[in-house]
Amino acid sequence: MLNNFINNLKTDLPASLVVVFVAIPLCLGIALASGAPLFSGLIAGIIGGIVVGTLSGSSQGVSGPAAGLAVIVLTAIQSIDNFQVFLVAVVIAGAIQIGLGLLKAGIIAYFFPSSVIKGMLSGIGIIIFLKQIPHAFGYDKDYEGDLDFYQPDGQTTFSELSQMIDFISPGAVLLSLFSLTILILWENKLAKLHSIFRVVQGPLVVVILGAVFQVVALKYFPHLAARADQLVSIPVAESLTEFLTFFSFPDFSAITRSDIWILGLTLAIVASLETLLCVEATDKLDPHKRVTPTNRELIAQGTGNIISGFIGGLPITQVIVRSSANIQSGAQTKLSAIFHGILLLFFTLFIPQLLNLVPLSVLACILLVVGYKLAKPALFVSMYKLGALQFVPFIATILGIMFTDLLKGIVIGLLIGICVILRDNFRNSHFLHIEKSEGAHAVKLTLAEEVSFLNKGAISRVLNSFKQGTDLTIDLSKCYSIDYDVIEIIENYRKSSADRKVKVTIIEEEKLALTT
Repeated sequence: MLNNFINNLKTDLPASLVVVFVAIPLCLGIALASGAPLFSGLIAGIIGGIVVGTLSGSSQGVSGPAAGLAVIVLTAIQSIDNFQVFLVAVVIAGAIQIGLGLLKAGIIAYFFPSSVIKGMLSGIGIIIFLKQIPHAFGYDKDYEGDLDFYQPDGQTTFSELSQMIDFISPGAVLLSLFSLTILILWENKLAKLHSIFRVVQGPLVVVILGAVFQVVALKYFPHLAARADQLVSIPVAESLTEFLTFFSFPDFSAITRSDIWILGLTLAIVASLETLLCVEATDKLDPHKRVTPTNRELIAQGTGNIISGFIGGLPITQVIVRSSANIQSGAQTKLSAIFHGILLLFFTLFIPQLLNLVPLSVLACILLVVGYKLAKPALFVSMYKLGALQFVPFIATILGIMFTDLLKGIVIGLLIGICVILRDNFRNSHFLHIEKSEGAHAVKLTLAEEVSFLNKGAISRVLNSFKQGTDLTIDLSKCYSIDYDVIEIIENYRKSSADRKVKVTIIEEEKLALTT
């Protein structure tokens, strides 16, 4: 038991350090986009790591504030005009999530097709990659962590790439090239040479070197140093007393307001959906293919949201960017998520000044690698080889996420997937076997195991295509279920067969009567 813990510690602790550096700008960026105090994003990250990480059954999932909730939170805070009242809705959302978990609502996770989940991962990977390019070049007014096509700064994912050209920072570009070189060499070369390079993660090295570069540049090469808006920006408290003022508490006098309950329900539903989607995606990325208990996950998330709301934090979900970084950094158990929360608290409380020396361009490079790994070209090739039934929903989900947002993209992928399945079902309700002997035209029509009303158009079209003189055999031996609409088509065709001059023989004809 102790040896197992030590072995996991060797992988989970380094991974948690990487996740912390990815999480910090995301927590701050999402809080900024939500119109909430910056520290509220860090609170959500800390609670997501320590509380949700402890209660969750997910081995590698990481929880914290989610970009998908930013617009809802921003609109709510602006309309309520009181952050402490908003926190009541976060507490309510957490209670509802616990109720959903107890009611076994986590089963919803199993209704997302694999093609859509893989499309979600690839779509997010592409979005992460595209949105980190401006940060790597030293300019981006869009908040860190945004996954939407239409950005709050008035740009889109693609227009931001052209917008950044006029604001390229030489220091950021130099640091980005240096960081990417280290990250690539570390994983592909150095990690294979000695175990020390697997224990000490490349992302941790580039973060430290980035902070050193900033210190040296400020002293000797000011023109290469990052500006304040190009650095991590954690709120700094001069004392423990001031640190405690960063926390807020709910105003429960608003607990009877109907709009607060509606907001709480909205947050609970959206946060639960995002969590369940992420759970499915994270489980697919897990090298050990462990399965997260989804009902337990909803209870863990609900507990986290109650505590986050009680102390001034944003709503929490399991989040794919941090979870992906966690898995790619070699995390083996949920200790990594818990450690990331503890470290986030420690860094925020004791050394925020040091973290505020880290350029965002360095963190952008870490996320560029994460994005590439999520959307590797090899995945597109493998999905294409699986055929249209898998590839079409996969691509539809990617495009939907790229040009709308995460939830809309998933819905688009699901709808396209359903259409493809219906089309495939429509076409594959029967099999035709054509035989010719002594001038006769013999045709055998074999129906599938299940034939629904969706198949009646295809069957009707085939039956009406037979010419005079056809000797038709309709084989029902493989059928377990035949919809009445299809039975009606077959019976009507048999009644009119004499006029059509088609001879009809039905194998296991009694199934027509039994099904009727």
